[in-house]
Amino acid sequence: MKKLLPGFALIFFAHTTHAQEDTTEVFNKQKGEPLEGMDCTWWNGGDRRPTPTLAGKYFTPTVMVDANYSYSFNDPIDNTVVGSTAIIRNNEMQVSAAHLGGDFNYKGARGHIVTQFGTRSSVIPRNDYSVYKGQYQLDNVYRYLAEANAGYHFNVLHGINIDAGMFMSYIGLNSYYQVENWEYQASFTSDNTPWFFNGIRLQLFLTKKLKVEPWIINGWQSYGMFNHQPGVGGNITWCPNENVKMLTNNYYGADAAGIPSRKRFHTDNSLLVRYFNRPKSRGISRMAFSLTADFGFEKGGGVNGLKDGDSIHGPAQYFGSVMFYNRILFAKNKLAWTFGGGYMSNPGRYLVLVPVGQASNLPNPNNPTTTSGAFPYSANPGDKFEGFDCSTNFDWMPNEHILFRLEYVHRQASVNYFAGHGGVTSPTGYSTTGLPAGWMPDLVKSEERIIFAVLFRL
Repeated sequence: MKKLLPGFALIFFAHTTHAQEDTTEVFNKQKGEPLEGMDCTWWNGGDRRPTPTLAGKYFTPTVMVDANYSYSFNDPIDNTVVGSTAIIRNNEMQVSAAHLGGDFNYKGARGHIVTQFGTRSSVIPRNDYSVYKGQYQLDNVYRYLAEANAGYHFNVLHGINIDAGMFMSYIGLNSYYQVENWEYQASFTSDNTPWFFNGIRLQLFLTKKLKVEPWIINGWQSYGMFNHQPGVGGNITWCPNENVKMLTNNYYGADAAGIPSRKRFHTDNSLLVRYFNRPKSRGISRMAFSLTADFGFEKGGGVNGLKDGDSIHGPAQYFGSVMFYNRILFAKNKLAWTFGGGYMSNPGRYLVLVPVGQASNLPNPNNPTTTSGAFPYSANPGDKFEGFDCSTNFDWMPNEHILFRLEYVHRQASVNYFAGHGGVTSPTGYSTTGLPAGWMPDLVKSEERIIFAVLFRL
């Protein structure tokens, strides 16, 4: 953190000098907008619109709606999905997300707010264990906020921003907003890594094509801090031309609740390439792929990183994953076909999404000293978990504001994990039914599903 202070001082000095002397205006004049003149609408995890629709001088609004219907071939009797942050119910039409907000700016002052309603306001907060430390129910405090941050923009280089609050994570490539993604059900690499951070970020657009962004945050997708050490990390994004995007995210923190000696490291790296582009073609008009590889580990506090240790150091606890997607667009970019998938290995299961219902190992909200599930899923050091997924979808995009998607997904795990026909709630599927002797949550090793989604953005 000390190394960052001179940089902050330099920025502050440049700004205050500009306020006092008009002769420094040339020095503080921004050299141009980041990625100016480059087409970024093809990115996986990026905005399909070339420019915001209702951009204003002081306020640019954001409206997004994400509705889906998901059919599971396992057909759980309780309609419950296990192991996803995109969908939570089977065989029902659900509003996954309704977002309202926008960007405020005035003389360099910045504010960004995006609210969050729908099923994601339930599934995202439940995965944060930091809320059980102390008081004030932070999961309820932040439940209806997707992003909320404020800061200042400095007109130096190609722009410098400093923001504090809640902002989106870049780890795992995919955007939190489904309308920006090539696939609906994200691969393990993306779904099991952070969607948001709570902290401070500094965005340095050093050139038109290069961004460096350090963070100081509460923790790994956490509203609060797990121990007494903030997480640190950053993003570097480089676009040598409009057909290639490369980025790396790196993180270090202490994110095991109540085990401050256990440290976590994670690196996430992506390459996106558009290898064909004829936007006016009635046949194939665009082709692109994205490749993402992640690696990380935890060490200390009873686990030993990359290799099994003795009885003192504990078993290996690491995360390794990869995902690849290829997207082909047709008919002047109005139709698209995407296929891809990924693989994850996570001994210790520290990044596996915890099952719900009677299989949940999270604290019971009414009695946090017990688990909310009667048959808690094991996520202890040494527990193995491997996952594989593949998917394909077809998109119809009449314009840049609406997308209709039909997707097929297959997911496989090395252990029982996904919801089987018996579900994870009770013998009847209702939480009002008691649990008879001999009943257990029905977890199975694989699932197949079809998803229909309607995605709107203004």
